[in-house]
Amino acid sequence: MTSTTQKSGEFTLGNALTVQRLGYGTMQLTGDGVWGPPRDHDEAVRVLRRAVELGVNFIDTADSYGPVVAEPLIREALHPYPDGLVIATKAGLTRAGPGDWRPVGRPEYLRQQAEMSLRHLGVEQIPLFQLHRIDPQVPLDDQVGELKKLQDEGKINLIGLSEVSVDEVKAARDIVDIASVQNLYNLADRSAEDLLDYATAENIGFIPWFPLATGELAGAGSKLGALAADKNASPSQLALAWLLARSPAMLPIPGTSSVAHLEDNLAAADIELSEADVRALDDAVA
Repeated sequence: MTSTTQKSGEFTLGNALTVQRLGYGTMQLTGDGVWGPPRDHDEAVRVLRRAVELGVNFIDTADSYGPVVAEPLIREALHPYPDGLVIATKAGLTRAGPGDWRPVGRPEYLRQQAEMSLRHLGVEQIPLFQLHRIDPQVPLDDQVGELKKLQDEGKINLIGLSEVSVDEVKAARDIVDIASVQNLYNLADRSAEDLLDYATAENIGFIPWFPLATGELAGAGSKLGALAADKNASPSQLALAWLLARSPAMLPIPGTSSVAHLEDNLAAADIELSEADVRALDDAVA
């Protein structure tokens, strides 16, 4: 496979860090329920290394993936890191078991987790540190304010938010610059459309999680499947190409624990969609 992510284009986060728009997310490297180690440790390492070989320079992770599984895997596979690699991690969700996610945004906890991520990733500064969830029990000023303190201390470079509304982003921006937002968004679920439009207008990176929720759209005889066949592409590739076409601020991070699936996903960078193609995909899930 000769394709790389370069054809996906570039985006500069916070006017500071330029990344290829098609990245990689590490959540699926962990065990079932995003809990525990990967089923195939060596393949997980190969996936991370292959992603970078194919041009990925934006990797998304979190302290809660495992927990404490994905970050050490990244370090094992890629440290010392190649120049230009941007690792984005997150804190603010705790784990009590498989599939169990609980927000904790106390400032002392966020600081502790930032310090642990520095250690687990083996870096002196985290390129992009995201608040995984806003904790409703803690004032937003306290949560984002602590991230600003960490930024002022040089421990994190850029700050992002995850699963937020436009109003929450605006409130956070009154405290500190926000470089990225990460919300559920894909071809079948566009509930964050208003946030995407806001992020695009404000030059804030939009990281769609669960970008390949094609579901029944990719099934036998589906409209997406037919469109993909016309493009000589897989449904997943078409879903990712649609995301890339949707906004220049879009930064898809498809995750997988398989090198073969990784290569298939990243080949989406080669697909060029016309306006008619985009409309057809829009109609496929209208």
